[in-house]
Amino acid sequence: MDPLLAAAIAAREHAYAKYSGFRVGAALELHDGRIVTGCNVENSTYGLTVCAERVAICKAISEGVAPKSFKRIAICADTERLTPPCGACRQILWEFCGDVPITLTNLAGVTREFTVGELLPEAFDDSLLT
Repeated sequence: MDPLLAAAIAAREHAYAKYSGFRVGAALELHDGRIVTGCNVENSTYGLTVCAERVAICKAISEGVAPKSFKRIAICADTERLTPPCGACRQILWEFCGDVPITLTNLAGVTREFTVGELLPEAFDDSLLT
């Protein structure tokens, strides 16, 4: 199995999904081959819940990884229909990763690949501010 997909599946096991039971794992591969993982962390007020993708990005940045250092992303949820990132995560992924491949997977081993740009066409970024 692809080590990135395996890391996303393993990260899912750490999810704190006490309220929804919807556990998600994410794994980001850096250009140097390192993998950073994240899982969703829920809160009783739901609005403070943090998605797996954002946890992984924040974890990487807080550990000194520079933006745009990511080669690809994998996301795993235990759903029949594969679960893409939410809109907020798509924007965060665009800003910190750029137009990299995203592989969605589930526990049955079904996969599908997109790019961040395919999931977030006409993305907002800092080039629009100049």
